[in-house]
Amino acid sequence: MRFFSPLRLLTAATLLAIPLSAMAGGDSTLTLNDPAGDDNGPGSYKYPTAPVYTKGSFDLRKLEIIDKGDKVEFRVTVGTRIEDPWNSKDWDGNGFSVQFAQIYIDTDHEAGKGFTGALPGLGSLKWSNDEAWDKVVLISPQGRAKLSAELRKAGAMKAAAVIPTVTRAQGSTLIATVKKSDLGSTPLNKWGVNVALQSNEGFPLSTDLLTRPVNETGGEHRFGGGADGDCDPQVIDILAGNGKGDASEAGDQHKALAYKCGSQVAHMPMIYPGQ
Repeated sequence: MRFFSPLRLLTAATLLAIPLSAMAGGDSTLTLNDPAGDDNGPGSYKYPTAPVYTKGSFDLRKLEIIDKGDKVEFRVTVGTRIEDPWNSKDWDGNGFSVQFAQIYIDTDHEAGKGFTGALPGLGSLKWSNDEAWDKVVLISPQGRAKLSAELRKAGAMKAAAVIPTVTRAQGSTLIATVKKSDLGSTPLNKWGVNVALQSNEGFPLSTDLLTRPVNETGGEHRFGGGADGDCDPQVIDILAGNGKGDASEAGDQHKALAYKCGSQVAHMPMIYPGQ
């Protein structure tokens, strides 16, 4: 069966259908794709120069959401094999080091409910009022204790943040298992979703939640091509367009994340593929 819904972006285009398909064992999966090579935020961002930030590390390729009864599994695939150069197991981590994916979910698609700003550390990034997010799943290299402590920075958003029961990496995919009860009662085919793919920072700024800044000038462990301060969106890749992975969706991303300090705020679109 296929489900259809429009996605409101800056261009308000009507989208094609994206399938919610039956899987073996009775599970169902929602798959959204993203084009290769758009791991540059609004189009200008550059990777840090240290060799641990290998090409494709933040190049979002696919989001899969799998309904497993009383659990939901999230899979975020990137453009290269996921490594653990900082030996995360030594600091109670989850087996990978540099990626940090935040999956934002609009569970009700009701205007005026939810949050229109991002978690601390993602800079100037907003959702439209009718696409505000209600839950955010954190796929982090950091262990539960560290992540829980950092969430104190999130204020009222803390209650909407979901720490998976299991987080791991397999090949080029980050995998997180979440209790369905932590996500509310709305079926996943009613959700709007998007992914903010960033880099894990184990020693973040006091106002940032484990995110690595994007600066005007990059460095060994800093992204470049942005702006110093928080007027730029601190995300490297997101889903855009209709989530089919067409090359044109890179342009959709660049338009959505475009910003001008003091006058234009980047926009995070939601994709509603199941309605």
